[in-house]
Amino acid sequence: MPQRQLTGSRIRERRMIAGLRQADLARTVGISASYLNLIEHNRRRIGGKLLLSIARALKVEPSTLTEGAEAALIATLREARAADPSAGAEPDALEDFAGRFPGWAHLLERRHRRVLELERTVETLSDRLTHDPHLAAALHEMISTITAIRSTAGILAETRELEPEWRDRFHRNINEDSGRLARSATALVSYLDSAEDNEDAENGSPQEELDTFLGDHGYHMAVLETQDSVDLDGLIQDQPVLQSAAARAMARAYLRRYAKDARRMPLGQTVDALAQHGLNLSALAAHFGTDLATVMRRLSELPESVTGRPVGLVICDASGTMTFRKALDGFTLPRFGAACPLWPLFRALSRPMIPVTQVVQQAGRGGGVFRTFSVAQPMRAVRFDEPPLFEAYMLFLPLETGEKPATPVDEVGVSCRICPRDACPGRREPSILTDGF
Repeated sequence: MPQRQLTGSRIRERRMIAGLRQADLARTVGISASYLNLIEHNRRRIGGKLLLSIARALKVEPSTLTEGAEAALIATLREARAADPSAGAEPDALEDFAGRFPGWAHLLERRHRRVLELERTVETLSDRLTHDPHLAAALHEMISTITAIRSTAGILAETRELEPEWRDRFHRNINEDSGRLARSATALVSYLDSAEDNEDAENGSPQEELDTFLGDHGYHMAVLETQDSVDLDGLIQDQPVLQSAAARAMARAYLRRYAKDARRMPLGQTVDALAQHGLNLSALAAHFGTDLATVMRRLSELPESVTGRPVGLVICDASGTMTFRKALDGFTLPRFGAACPLWPLFRALSRPMIPVTQVVQQAGRGGGVFRTFSVAQPMRAVRFDEPPLFEAYMLFLPLETGEKPATPVDEVGVSCRICPRDACPGRREPSILTDGF
């Protein structure tokens, strides 16, 4: 059903606020009361001179009566309804509600956005508490110290007769362990406090350091596009976010492959090929005489001004572990742990060398609709004396406005721990986003 005009509802609301009767406003602008009644109930379109006359009579700007001001509000309300369809909100009454009760509509909009923010916070904290290596080590240290204190205290409390030397030793152990526990707790609190204000504190692994490095550059390395020979070590050393040796090694491998991709598909030629073929991955691969994986990587390395639309990419190895992540708004990628097993990425991994295209939408949080292209292929040349090592690629593009998928849209999640889907056959663990959250 197309969205109806909200101008009439806003005219009615403004007229009532001004204390004008329908007949009085109609007389002022030179139309009949019955015609104004049809306008106010959104049964007649309005514009041009009549809209200006009504706005002048109501002493408001014409823009406050037009439809554009409510577009974002209506989209958010529609998103809120889609997130909780069991609430029974009437879709046909959405426009009238937003027009007649703008205050309540904006309140619901703010509450919905706040819920989304809190869900994201819970997801992030849950992932960190589960997988952050620093937190795991700190908690292990605290639990070990508490266990030692409890054991020593139990001996002192339950043993009636102890030699003074042993009693003094146990007391000394409790004092030392309690001091260590206090220091561990202080360090943990300081870490959690600093993580709120320091982006570097979130980089708990080499992979996260690499993700931050690539994100800071928009995944595009201009210096590798224009120069045939680049000092990669010097480039990496200038990046303070790459703190660990492992992250620097991963960045070096990424930049080396980036340079190789840029030689296979030079920027200028790629721009011309995109103008000719668009984002047709098969046509681009044939144009450059290369494989689909190279095309996917190359498109993810280019800015949106070149590709014409946002491009996301995920790469995983044969174990299903994500080795590269470029997320897009509306398609969230897990920072830690395994991704949703329903992703086309893993379907392609189970069918090597067979391209898979699928339209998906992430469950919850108003996930967008994306067209995905996936393929799994050997990481290196296949040899008779060793088994092939495969890696899988999934490139995803948001559907353009008005674009309707020719195939059904499949619902997927982010990861099981933060997926709201019920009765999913691929679920590995309960979700924290359960009813009542």
